[in-house]
Amino acid sequence: MYDTFGFPVDLTALILSEKGYTLDEKGFQEKLQKQKNRSRAASESSTEDWTVLVDDTVEEFIGYDALDAPVKLTRYRKVTSKKDGEMYQLVFNLTPFYPEGGGQVGDKGYLEDIHGDVVYILDTKKENNVIIHFTKNLPKRINGDLKAVVDEKQRHRTTCNHSATHLLHQALREVLGTHVTQKGSAVHSKYLRFDFSHFSKLTLDELQAVEDFVNARISGKLPLIEKRNIPMQQAIDDGAIALFGEKYGDTVRAIKFGASVELCGGTHVKNTGDIWHFKIKSEGAVASGIRRIEAITNDAVKDFYSENNKTLFEIKDLLNNAKEPTKAVLKLQEENTSLQKQVEQLLAEKAQNLSGEIKNQLQEINGVQFLATKVDLDANGIKNLAFTLGKDYQNLFLLFATNPSKDKAMLTCYISKELANERGYDAGKVVRELGKLIHGGGGGQNFFATAGGKNPGGIPKALEEAKNYLV
Repeated sequence: MYDTFGFPVDLTALILSEKGYTLDEKGFQEKLQKQKNRSRAASESSTEDWTVLVDDTVEEFIGYDALDAPVKLTRYRKVTSKKDGEMYQLVFNLTPFYPEGGGQVGDKGYLEDIHGDVVYILDTKKENNVIIHFTKNLPKRINGDLKAVVDEKQRHRTTCNHSATHLLHQALREVLGTHVTQKGSAVHSKYLRFDFSHFSKLTLDELQAVEDFVNARISGKLPLIEKRNIPMQQAIDDGAIALFGEKYGDTVRAIKFGASVELCGGTHVKNTGDIWHFKIKSEGAVASGIRRIEAITNDAVKDFYSENNKTLFEIKDLLNNAKEPTKAVLKLQEENTSLQKQVEQLLAEKAQNLSGEIKNQLQEINGVQFLATKVDLDANGIKNLAFTLGKDYQNLFLLFATNPSKDKAMLTCYISKELANERGYDAGKVVRELGKLIHGGGGGQNFFATAGGKNPGGIPKALEEAKNYLV
């Protein structure tokens, strides 16, 4: 959770404690260090020197106007890493491939020679103002004529998402206020991500207003007005938004869709109508005062609605084709809530009855009221039973076991606080050690702890050994 999603360790510890478990901090740190070492080893790479074929230091980017072009390979080098293996980096005299930058991913595509042999370009990046194309192989004829072709479908999807981020930025400033500024973005072919400054979670009405604003500009079919290589001050005077922290040269490129004007080097649609539709999928916080929206456009929206439509039909089928599925689901929820209350009441009564029976099973061992037994209750029922007995008896040591299913087992240990404090008994230690017998583990506080496992066959042994803690 921490390594993959960045979920805070302290929150994990808090959630575990609420469930009666403890975090193995030492084990966590050991595993984290091993992962860091693996990551560091995977990122190690060796890079060979450039092999220069043509002395041409100027590489022209023509990707705003063309998706394919005849090119010459001017230099290449081999890069080897544990993660990707052997890769080649290619540089041409000119290229239609957009390199990763400004939040937008690099283009993919292929190279083709006059004999039809193809080499796939897997990524495109920029290094020291040189556009580098990544491939697994070199062209068979490195000095021959080559044709560089960008993946048109992926470029179009990425372009739709990039133009949508501009409209989204405008929408947020319009709906939430001009205090909103862009704090980061990621533009992929399948989705877009937009980080912005704002002080609170967006309401459903605000999200709908933002979505409607963007889709209104898409429906308006606003043409792209592009100005290349204009002075920075001219672009600012024209109303262009310059992003804080971004570095700009003396001349810039301005992208305008209606009232939206931004400085941008990325690729964009010729008309907002090409985006087809915009849909927000999520909104949340990424840092204090920073919100994030993830959204989709074009084909991804079509797939989204198609999948949702399929799900709706499946739900209606489960509801016997109810004419009003929403009302049918609400009715089921109400019935489920009512049944849950009835079950809870029955379990509470069952626990109360068990309490009377169990009192007769208590054994006094070394001044301790002891009982280790299996009960047919859920976790909450066992907890209520234990604390109910705890009110009636002092010096109590209980170990309850249950198996909710054929491959699940649970142990619950309750120890009167006076025993835990005066004699040093520890319920957490008890369930951690006995939990091994049910092929599981757990933890908690010194007076109450639980353990879960997947071996109900170990329950009798665990109950038998519980008495050893009193000797």
